[in-house]
Amino acid sequence: MSGPGSSGGVVELRVHGVSSASAEQVLDLHQTAQVAGDRSGGFYRLRPQGSDTSGVRGVTIEAYRWGDLPSGTVTRTVALVFLLPFMLANVAIWMRPANRGSEAVVTSLCRVLALTLTALYVLAVAGVALDLIAWKCMGSPRCLAGRSWLSWLGGQPTGLRLAVLALVPATAIGLLWRLSTRPGRTFEAFRAPEREVSGQPLSAVGQWDAEPLVGRLRSIHVAAALATLNVPLLAARAATGVSAGTFALAVVTGTVLAACVLLLCTPPLIDRAATQRRLDAITSTLRTTAVILTVVVVAHLLADPAPWATRAGLPGYEAILACLFVVQTALLVALGVVLLLRRNRRRDVTPMFGLGTLVMVAVAISLAVAYSAELVYRVADLLDRDAPTGQALAAGPPRAYTWAIFGFFRSVVITLIAAGLVILISRRGRYRAAAAIVARDHPDAPAAAGPRLRQVRQAVARALFTERLVPLAVVYGCLAGLGTATTTIGLLGLFPSDVVEGFLGIPADVVTFGIAFGSWVIAAIILGLILGGIFAYRTIPFRRHVGVLWDLGTFWPRAAHPFAPPCYAERAVPELARRVTYLVSRGDAVLLTGHSHGSVLVAATVLQLPPQVSSRVALLTGGAPLRRLYGRLFPAYLNDAVLREVGGRVGWRWVNLWRDTDAIGGWIFSGHRPGEPATVDGPAADVDQRLRDPCGVVTPPGDSVPPPIQAHSPCESDERFTRAARELVERLGRPTDPTGGAP
Repeated sequence: MSGPGSSGGVVELRVHGVSSASAEQVLDLHQTAQVAGDRSGGFYRLRPQGSDTSGVRGVTIEAYRWGDLPSGTVTRTVALVFLLPFMLANVAIWMRPANRGSEAVVTSLCRVLALTLTALYVLAVAGVALDLIAWKCMGSPRCLAGRSWLSWLGGQPTGLRLAVLALVPATAIGLLWRLSTRPGRTFEAFRAPEREVSGQPLSAVGQWDAEPLVGRLRSIHVAAALATLNVPLLAARAATGVSAGTFALAVVTGTVLAACVLLLCTPPLIDRAATQRRLDAITSTLRTTAVILTVVVVAHLLADPAPWATRAGLPGYEAILACLFVVQTALLVALGVVLLLRRNRRRDVTPMFGLGTLVMVAVAISLAVAYSAELVYRVADLLDRDAPTGQALAAGPPRAYTWAIFGFFRSVVITLIAAGLVILISRRGRYRAAAAIVARDHPDAPAAAGPRLRQVRQAVARALFTERLVPLAVVYGCLAGLGTATTTIGLLGLFPSDVVEGFLGIPADVVTFGIAFGSWVIAAIILGLILGGIFAYRTIPFRRHVGVLWDLGTFWPRAAHPFAPPCYAERAVPELARRVTYLVSRGDAVLLTGHSHGSVLVAATVLQLPPQVSSRVALLTGGAPLRRLYGRLFPAYLNDAVLREVGGRVGWRWVNLWRDTDAIGGWIFSGHRPGEPATVDGPAADVDQRLRDPCGVVTPPGDSVPPPIQAHSPCESDERFTRAARELVERLGRPTDPTGGAP
């Protein structure tokens, strides 16, 4: 076997999926040593004294471990749970249709909608600090009783209370600012060098320097966040009369917000290359202006001698919040119209009905609204502790938040009902298809294998349900958008219980209970996300199930929201491309193997390799979600043309292994089974190879249980994987046919 320092042979470079497996697990070996990279993303090989347990004879096996790039520490993982709406908003911009004519409009709308999430974040924290605490609680002796951490400020003037408590949302903005700047420096050392790459959009992932764009977006969002904080402060100050100073500050605040929106609506300008330092100066100046403006606004609150209003809630806050929801609803409608008008009319190339971007943005907004409402409600409950009947905190949370919780709860309940109906309606068809698959795979199974056959049928039927999730996602996205729209009813002074009882006849108490229950459901979801983040980091089997969602979201560069989690592909893809180029330059051929999400990484890597390098590369993928998930969710970046270019760049030395029991991965070009004709022509017809799973339903001699159902598990220990690898290694030694295949 070739050693770590040898050249002129074949290197099998394995890229794991979302399981965050150790180097030993990826290699299916023991006694490994790191040969390149660092602890977050490194390349490993077998030590010279180690023994190989799998693989092709004469091939050096190397593993690329990237699992710690998207996860990081437990603390950071938990913190990023609260940034999940930002991540979803960022993913949405990459889900645009393949129609390039709508790219600029969709990008602009997505970025403005992402900006409204930042504004909602600020208004939620401001609602707690300014409305609930500074205005309502500190104006109530009962609320201050026993709370020494608040009572010291209770007797102070209203302007001073608002100025001091304004530090809370300002600190929250600063925290986001700080968190969003650190990852850029961490990945900065791993930029891809200039070289000939594919013209497909997917090749941009990891190739272009995203940090300048993220920096510009960061400056814009910080400026908008600080301007948003100024709006309720100035509205409260203007409640008893608008002075010249208040009017001037309001005009400047509106100008800053308008400038932020204008910049986001000019993608050709803001997406310019890193060398365009003039634009960086404009955005940083806008941010500095917002910082100074906020300081001036706070000083204005302290210096203005005019009396303050005596309303139950912070003047103008509820109207500002409802106006934000109106803006979000209008933008969602505009985005939906653009997507429907510009979608490809061909059904076979229009995944998710062309509404993937709208669905994801609506889900992001729905989740952000739920987070915000839950924060305000939980703090209100805390401040209302032990309150006698009729003496609760004055006015309570804004009506818009009540409608928000009602809308979120309604969306979840209706979607769950729809999911249950889809499960029941599709059950017979899925089990019929599963029974046919199992009957073909195990035609001579003995009667004693009946229980095992039922387990296999259940596994196949569950895997087939993945295709039914797409319409359910569209249903939830539409309901979430409708929920955002109904929050605007709060402007009329109505509560959900009043409207539902008046129009549907459902008792108001039932609706009130549903809202309270929905609030606790949101709290449970947030807690579940936190626990899921912890277990996904600490427990490899658990991460295999939930990590696919997180890794899918953080794979894409931050092109919409700068406060989203950092993109690990900005390092992983160039690092893989650089490693492959190095191995080929020293005389080796490379067999790139990618399992699950690793198949996406290797596909993006191939598109960044120059022809003289890719001509010495072969691909072996397993459990690949390239077409089944990514092709549906990201049609502009992973479609048939992209996949065919990947195959062509490696001379169609590509084998994809798939199983019917796999709910995530699947076939790429043709879903035919052994003995059946392929559904495509040309070299693509030979890419997909189906693996029968399990390989048997009868307990083999010397064992006590039947062969396991592998489903989405890696294939490295499977003999069929070794045979496919051996075939590709042999083809790497042959000249490439000019038509794209091997002679």
